[in-house]
Amino acid sequence: MPAARFLVGGKVQGVFFRASTREQALKLGLSGYAKNLPDGRVEVLAEGDAAALDALERWLHVGPPMARVGAVERTDAVERGSEQAFGIR
Repeated sequence: MPAARFLVGGKVQGVFFRASTREQALKLGLSGYAKNLPDGRVEVLAEGDAAALDALERWLHVGPPMARVGAVERTDAVERGSEQAFGIR
């Protein structure tokens, strides 16, 4: 199953970005997590259908209403298969 790691920069902490990402990922049937990084970015690791990963990436470029996304970096990730749902760390 495809997996991707996204690093999202901009005003993305303290604006419900992780919770909104979780909600979006669950709608898309993805597993993984979203977590704040010390440098102010949010890391998103998602696993699932390739089309769903693409849809999540499009959403990450916009984010929730209070966010101001500056950049989204995507890299392929190793399939984990261990998480059953999408969590917040």
